[in-house]
Amino acid sequence: MEKLEDIIFYNMDKAIKSYRMYAQKKLKENGFKITIDQWLIIKTILENPNVTQQEIAKNVFKDNASVTRIIELLVQSEYLERKDNPEDRRKSQLVVTEEGKSVIQRVQDLVLENRKNALASIATEELEVMNQTLKKVIRNCS
Repeated sequence: MEKLEDIIFYNMDKAIKSYRMYAQKKLKENGFKITIDQWLIIKTILENPNVTQQEIAKNVFKDNASVTRIIELLVQSEYLERKDNPEDRRKSQLVVTEEGKSVIQRVQDLVLENRKNALASIATEELEVMNQTLKKVIRNCS
């Protein structure tokens, strides 16, 4: 029987979780009161202002209930606000506030540093091969 550490999907999941814990720790150490998931949701909205909550959930790999809770926290923190949707009054549009844009901007340098540290000692060629391989796995599972 194979060992866990010999299973590629176990190692992929462990790498992702290790990086998320590392990145969250660095955010906290640097005085940011934002989580990785909150950062991902704000970035998603900034990149696609008309995104629906269901699309956000899909983009950040969370269920709708989790995204609803995170969005509510972001509204309370004044990083997001809800505006009336002019096309459908039953819906609201999420808008990133100036404070939300500011925190994303301030966190950006730390995010880049975290990635650099996590990928240290990995050659560019290795990263390119890994990225292409991961894209193939995604296509194979879609």
